Amino acid sequence: MPAFPFISLAAALRLLRVVTPALFMLHALVRIANGSIPQFGEFMESAGFPNGVAVVWAITVAELGAGLGLMIGYRIRLMAAVLFGIAATGIVLIHRHQGWFVGEHGTGGSEYSVALLCMLVVVAATAEEGEGFGVSRVAST
Repeated sequence: MPAFPFISLAAALRLLRVVTPALFMLHALVRIANGSIPQFGEFMESAGFPNGVAVVWAITVAELGAGLGLMIGYRIRLMAAVLFGIAATGIVLIHRHQGWFVGEHGTGGSEYSVALLCMLVVVAATAEEGEGFGVSRVAST
């Protein structure tokens, strides 16, 4: 029986390239499904952004579009950079004020977003343009 993690590096990267954008996309879809865009828009306006609802819709569309782009291998580094910017901005505006921990020891902290940032860096660093679900090799640089 193979040792943990039971899959090859290439398969692990494929998994990361699907799961990472899926997390962003699900976040956006839940925002739409729960109808929380207006509430988030009010928060954005209180943070100094004009037209908060429009900003939140832009974030939501970017999460869905860049997430799909990552999944299908379209401009991987650019899509990862878009999602990185969203997560990093979320840390600055929201999560850093909530402390470090998300679960057990706190609520809404930065740890989950930092994990997403690291995941995006790995996805971008190992990408070869045009790779999507069927990636079979890892960039050598």
